[in-house]
Amino acid sequence: MARKFIDCREYPSEAHCTVAISADSERELLEVAVQHAVAVHGHSDTPELRATLKSLFKEEALTGH
Repeated sequence: MARKFIDCREYPSEAHCTVAISADSERELLEVAVQHAVAVHGHSDTPELRATLKSLFKEEALTGH
C-alpha cells in the first residue's frame, strides 16, 4: 500500500511552513492535517477545509529496497 502525504511547501503561505505529513490511511492523514491547519495556519475545522485538504493528498512513490 502506498502512503499518502501532504506537503505545506507546495502551498506557500504567510507562515512559510515546511512541514510534510504522511500516513498509511487517508483518514489518519486527514485528522493530522486538519489539526496542523488549525493550530499553525489558523484555519477553522470545517467540512470545506477537510474537503480541500483531502483533494491535496498525493501518493508517495514506491521505491524498491
